[in-house]
Amino acid sequence: MGTASVMAITQPQTASAPLAPASQFKTVRFGDSAEADMLHRAYRILAHGDHDYKGHRVAAMKQVKAAADLLGVDLSGDDRDRERQVLSDDKMREARDLLTHVLGAAEVKDQPRIAKHINGAIRQIDVALEVR
Repeated sequence: MGTASVMAITQPQTASAPLAPASQFKTVRFGDSAEADMLHRAYRILAHGDHDYKGHRVAAMKQVKAAADLLGVDLSGDDRDRERQVLSDDKMREARDLLTHVLGAAEVKDQPRIAKHINGAIRQIDVALEVR
């Protein structure tokens, strides 16, 4: 008895539908987005905190500012309001939540430099809330 070998020949597959022209894709500007607004709000919250958190609140602010600078987001405004400690802690948590949303958007929009600074700010807030 002999052995038989079966070979199949297939045709190369090509896409049946043409790719969308490049003009159909819209460029998303991070600086003009809802995430940019959250970044600004998080910075304002951090700036208005009353407690020092052993320097970690300010370090978080510097990280947010670095991300904002890369995005062209203007963070200027009034930093003179100060809050009591309990309210300040709550506001720090709120800033962290906002930055978590910005981080997700930075990762989706493939912005590793922005994500690096936002991660740094989140870490500083976490440490700040632990050491207070």
